[in-house]
Amino acid sequence: MYWVNPYWSRAMFKPVWSTSPQQALNLMKEAVQGERNDELFYDELIKLAPNQEQASMIASIRDDERGHNQMYRAMYRELTGQEITGISSEQYQRVTSYTEGLQRALLGELGAVEKYRLIWFGLPAGIYRDTVYGIILDELKHASKYNYLFTLNRTSS
Repeated sequence: MYWVNPYWSRAMFKPVWSTSPQQALNLMKEAVQGERNDELFYDELIKLAPNQEQASMIASIRDDERGHNQMYRAMYRELTGQEITGISSEQYQRVTSYTEGLQRALLGELGAVEKYRLIWFGLPAGIYRDTVYGIILDELKHASKYNYLFTLNRTSS
């Protein structure tokens, strides 16, 4: 008797979340191109924070995100020999309230985990995959922090 991992198809031996290397590169490029809107969003959220402690927590998340963008740029450059250029054509949406911004940030972090997991599946084992795994862990940590901030501010309103 043998055990079959439910995430693998025995006929194809291919993970359900299969991503091609080209798809992974396209997703990396997409992740980096939205960084201008991310900067505007984090700066606005920091200004709306009710105290320095919360502002500092968001600033530390923003700084992690800047590092992630640099890591994705470096990986893309090493894998393709090209720089990521251009910015997203997506229009920036201003934050209407601090708690709305925290909700948006939380959902954004969870969405990033989904995207980065696809990137992870499209990379070969080794340093690039390990780097993306570390970024995924950071995004989960950020989601936890935003959940904490949202809960803190929702109950104190």
